[in-house]
Amino acid sequence: MLHFGPPRPRRKPSLTPMIDVVFLLLVFFMLAARFGQDVGLALAPAGQATASYAGPPRLVEFAGGMVWLNGVETDLLVLPDALAPLMPNPDALVILRPRDGASVQDAARLTDALRAAGLSSLVLMEP
Repeated sequence: MLHFGPPRPRRKPSLTPMIDVVFLLLVFFMLAARFGQDVGLALAPAGQATASYAGPPRLVEFAGGMVWLNGVETDLLVLPDALAPLMPNPDALVILRPRDGASVQDAARLTDALRAAGLSSLVLMEP
């Protein structure tokens, strides 16, 4: 009969490498999550508009990068200038309405352009 010596005790696996990997994954996902921050649109709750509607119609429709002012296609860059004669006062309401195919990005781009031009009373309607 062959004799190979006393049996060795079973070795327990080390958890240190697994803890290192979990820590590195945790750090990676924490850093990666910081790059995808969302930008929000500040809108007043329904029924709490900051001003009442007066004056000529100011309906701005948008979809797919295109903008229409009172049904007439208008370039986004000249939209604030086209709205100026329709505004009875600087804080007059401007109604924004998405058309079919409009995205949230279209709404964000439009509101950013109008706010940059000094128009702050914007109302976003449902399609």
